[in-house]
Amino acid sequence: MITDRIDHTIKLIKGQIANIITLLNLGFGIVSIIFILNNHVHISVLMIFLAALLDWFDGKIARKLNTVSEFGKQLDSLCDLVSFGLAPAILLYSTVLFEFGNPGIWMTVLFILCGAVRLAKFNVTTFTGSFVGLPITAAGCILTLSYMAIGFMSPQLYMWLTLCLAVLMVSPIEVKKY
Repeated sequence: MITDRIDHTIKLIKGQIANIITLLNLGFGIVSIIFILNNHVHISVLMIFLAALLDWFDGKIARKLNTVSEFGKQLDSLCDLVSFGLAPAILLYSTVLFEFGNPGIWMTVLFILCGAVRLAKFNVTTFTGSFVGLPITAAGCILTLSYMAIGFMSPQLYMWLTLCLAVLMVSPIEVKKY
């Protein structure tokens, strides 16, 4: 009786490890936004990359523990929208895109909206080994990485980069998963 309870508890915990890692990804995305709001954008960049590390790790853990689930897939997408859509877009808006006024606002919104569409499309299609459209994690990390080039790139290039990444997320291009 006691061993059955212990086995059941272990199974429940094992089933949630990947989801806990996914929620940590979300936590880093939220903390990133809070750091942006408090003008600590350098730390925000680190938080986004830590979220990316956890995003990479959660799927591997779920597959390794054989706990892949529809719930986990949906949770991962919701967390990714914050960590790789909202956080990088707000980072770039607060540091560069704000200079363009309303067009900068709309470019920020476009990036986030395309990320949401990309994730929704992913969640309703069967994965065949290739992603259709640039994954939001890649787009968000590229946008975040571009922050490092502020002062070396013209602000107009940031508008174009944001637009290109947004379009690539909803495009029909195929990106092989590695």
